[in-house]
Amino acid sequence: MTILVTGSAGFIGFHLSRRLLERGDTVVGLDSLNSYYDPKLKASRLAILEAHKGYRHAKLDLADRDGVPALFAEVKPERVVNLAAQAGVRYSLESPETYVDSNVVGFLNILEGCRAVQPKHLVFASTSSVYGNHNNLPFNVHDAATHPITLYAATKLANESMAHSYAHLFGIPATGFRFFTVYGPWGRPDMALFKFTDAILKGQPIDVYGEGRMQRDFTYVDDIVDGLVAALDRPPVANPAWNSETPDPATSAAPWRILNLGASRRVELMRYIEVLEEKLGRKATINLMPMQPGDVARTEADTAETRAVLDYAPSTTVDVGVGRFVDWYREYYGV
Repeated sequence: MTILVTGSAGFIGFHLSRRLLERGDTVVGLDSLNSYYDPKLKASRLAILEAHKGYRHAKLDLADRDGVPALFAEVKPERVVNLAAQAGVRYSLESPETYVDSNVVGFLNILEGCRAVQPKHLVFASTSSVYGNHNNLPFNVHDAATHPITLYAATKLANESMAHSYAHLFGIPATGFRFFTVYGPWGRPDMALFKFTDAILKGQPIDVYGEGRMQRDFTYVDDIVDGLVAALDRPPVANPAWNSETPDPATSAAPWRILNLGASRRVELMRYIEVLEEKLGRKATINLMPMQPGDVARTEADTAETRAVLDYAPSTTVDVGVGRFVDWYREYYGV
């Protein structure tokens, strides 16, 4: 089938697009190839995708009110996966307008495109950041997430609500995935694993926030892609048991749902760094820093619902996943 993947030259979008192409789908990739991080890395990912005859690329900004609807009208995708977004919690403190343009205006353009062509399923990226300072671990989709503490998280929570309104009004089946700290080969240079690896290999110190005590549900990118692919072929239906007097935040009387995608295990940041040191064969010089604005102390995904709906079974441990990242990094950068 024909699948539109936005953010196809990005980290997760690249891995998903490659998986879909390998299984025989036609992929139309949308990516503006902006300079938020090294465009050469995006170009390298794109070159791999363009080597597949089933791939077509549209260099387009998601916020383009004319270009995005025109692409939908031309392609008429059967499935849509929206992974394009301005990412990063900390950068949202510096450039809030960028987040509204990409994550809110851009997502509205996606929804309007879906309204026009009626794909069988819209899958879109949300984030574990929507839980904010929620202290009930593991984070459960059936618990209300109403207090985001960064603009980035607020835009993603808005995406969930916007998709619900279009599912209710126009019957567009939509699944939103709350991703938990994704890592792996071809990752983003602004993420901790990439930054730590670069600094350690250069003999430079690394800044470790939260004094290293933060815990994250680090999730390997292939496990994320497993969930996305499983969802594509299983669009949601209205929950017949949904009750407006005791509303379930994760389902609806419309064909809409929210699911967590995580490894369902917490790893302390210092342990993550220890694994990286083992794989690199070098010790890090560590600067322990206080928590930054917008950071949370702990995250962990409750994936019981995801397992039940999609047979989701993440299996990659941090030891394996970090090792694969290091192998890729050394090969790609020749270090």
